[in-house]
Amino acid sequence: MSVIQKIQEKYAKLMAIIIAVALIIFVVMLAFENGGSLFQGSNSTSVGKVNGKSIEYNDFLKKIEQQENYMQQQGYGASGPMLQQQANEAAWNQEINQVLQNAEFDRLGIKAGKKEVGDILYGANPPEDLKRQFTDSLGVYNAQMAKQQIDQVLKKKSGTPEELAAREQLIAYIAYLENSRLTEKYNSLLANSANVPKWLIEKENTDKSQIAKLTVVRESYAAAIDSTIKITDKEVEEYVSKNKDDFKQQESRSIAYVAFSALPSAGDSAATRERLLSLKAEMDSTKDIKRFLALQGVQNYYDSYINGGMVQIAAKDSIFKSPVGTVYGPYLDGGSYSLAKLIGVRSQADTVKVRHILVATSRQDPQTGQSYPVRDTAEAKKLIDSIQLAINSGSKFDSLVKLSDDDPEGENPQRGKYKGGIYDKVTAGQMVSSFNDFIFGNPVGAKGVVKTEFGYHYIEILSAKGGSAAYKVAYVSKPIEVSSETDNRAEEEANQFATASRDAKSFDANAEKLKLKGINKNVATDIAPMAYQIPGVGASRTFIKNIYKADRGDVLDPERVGDNYVVAIVTEVNKEGTMPVGKARFSAESILKNKKAAEKLKQKLGTPATLEQAAAALGNKPIETIDSLRMTGQQTANSAMSLSSEPKVIGAAFNAANKGKVVVVEGANGIYAVRVDEISATALADANVAEQRKQRYQQAKQQATYRSPIQAMRNAATIKDRRSEFF
Repeated sequence: MSVIQKIQEKYAKLMAIIIAVALIIFVVMLAFENGGSLFQGSNSTSVGKVNGKSIEYNDFLKKIEQQENYMQQQGYGASGPMLQQQANEAAWNQEINQVLQNAEFDRLGIKAGKKEVGDILYGANPPEDLKRQFTDSLGVYNAQMAKQQIDQVLKKKSGTPEELAAREQLIAYIAYLENSRLTEKYNSLLANSANVPKWLIEKENTDKSQIAKLTVVRESYAAAIDSTIKITDKEVEEYVSKNKDDFKQQESRSIAYVAFSALPSAGDSAATRERLLSLKAEMDSTKDIKRFLALQGVQNYYDSYINGGMVQIAAKDSIFKSPVGTVYGPYLDGGSYSLAKLIGVRSQADTVKVRHILVATSRQDPQTGQSYPVRDTAEAKKLIDSIQLAINSGSKFDSLVKLSDDDPEGENPQRGKYKGGIYDKVTAGQMVSSFNDFIFGNPVGAKGVVKTEFGYHYIEILSAKGGSAAYKVAYVSKPIEVSSETDNRAEEEANQFATASRDAKSFDANAEKLKLKGINKNVATDIAPMAYQIPGVGASRTFIKNIYKADRGDVLDPERVGDNYVVAIVTEVNKEGTMPVGKARFSAESILKNKKAAEKLKQKLGTPATLEQAAAALGNKPIETIDSLRMTGQQTANSAMSLSSEPKVIGAAFNAANKGKVVVVEGANGIYAVRVDEISATALADANVAEQRKQRYQQAKQQATYRSPIQAMRNAATIKDRRSEFF
């Protein structure tokens, strides 16, 4: 047996083990390089990472929901997908900031103990929302009551979903307050570390005192750039490589798309009008307009009078001229056809001032918008009758409103309890119909009890201003809806186009043919992974996610977005990092052209001994005298102001070695031949160094207080965003 064969037999098993271990190590390394897990694979529940700290989907989803609730409570105008997207972005930014800040707090030992959190909630300066909720009729914050209720909610670890949700929101709210206190401490630490050294003030004062006189010949780069100056892709690439920070880009994609309209056709519009027309006779003859409206699905009939000037309907003049009891229409109102029946006309004040006390039978939950009962009708009626009797017997209205008013607006310092239950400058239509009928249908001084869906109101009319015709009108509207035939036609056209356009060449060729039908190809650029809508296309997370699933050059299947079926082709795939040449060229090209123009002009100039030689070399350019040029600060002379954007020229002017010489300076906007004629100094009126240091210190401290360092933290952090895979 040969020696080689013996070695093979002896070490075969060992080599097999070594190869197997190497393969395992390779697989593990590959898994971790791709940000995955050896055991979870693509089933990771992390929506992102901040400096290696994972943000889990379930935790993040709760924060989005809390953010949505908060935004709704604050009256944000957004709703639906827009609100969800804004809440998602807000929650994501808060999460990043919190992770980064907490790391800084831990590193510096910044904490807020249990006693300090108690002081935040129940101390001398409680949060405004707690203060509003737990302030008594005398305006004093009841910290004990606040603590009792907060402790009660926090102890409730089981209960209804609403109760558990309230507990989670309260925990999140307290955590927010605690984090705000830590942020205050951190910002205070930064503010108090501000320093302005004496030598810096003295140096700045010396620079400010410097003044120079010089003579200049100049030529702008713009005048020197011609068709011979061209920039290659390689030059752009080299420039971008040297200046990567100036050419950073976020991940994005661009598309070209064709939209096939699925809006209602003329036939759909005519069909809707006919539906309304078939109801006109019944609406005209009915004796029970409320029942008729209810049968037609109208839920918002306002059974009271509104001044004509307050009505915002284009056809109102024609409606108001109709005889009382007749129906006008069908008329087009936006995307609907409507019928309007004039129920009545009367003259009433334009605005009234009233005061009232509400004894509520129900309240609305600000979190959910749902109403819940607080007392039965009989009890409420008994209470309002006792209030009316007390007032008639001489009791003060102001005292009773503080004790008995259930109006949610009573917590508003601008009205309600804080203003004696007064509502001023009330216009018709602002209040519910029965309330409106009383305050606009009775004279000043009238008092009485009115029942609404909120409970019983004791009302007194204090004053009224103006007067005009008011109208009670009943409306029935039907939206112009797209028919299945119209929708199917648009979808079929989109499918045919997509089938025939499977690459960029056929996509463009077929899109060109559609121009004859008035359908144009459009583009949408810089679509972010977490965008919720595309300008010109509409809102659709599904559509954007499909764009990110595709590769460059892929044609997507038709997607219904808003009122269109959209067929798109992915034209750009931009990864996070440095811009590619094509995208960077837009901003880099002008800079590079200026550099080439500068070289061209420098060759023309050579090394001139006199300004006359420089002027001749540049085509007999004028020789300018620049008087009273300052090294720093605002230029006072008009001639000096022309050089305020040329720091290199100013630097050359105050270089003592250049005095009496002609030097060529490559500036930001052009080439300059400069002769320094004189350098001197002037006295400064405000050269009190101690006082300047004091002022600058206060400024620096104030700036540090209001200038958050969070952006610097984010720039230095490693942030991985995987939200687009989940939302």
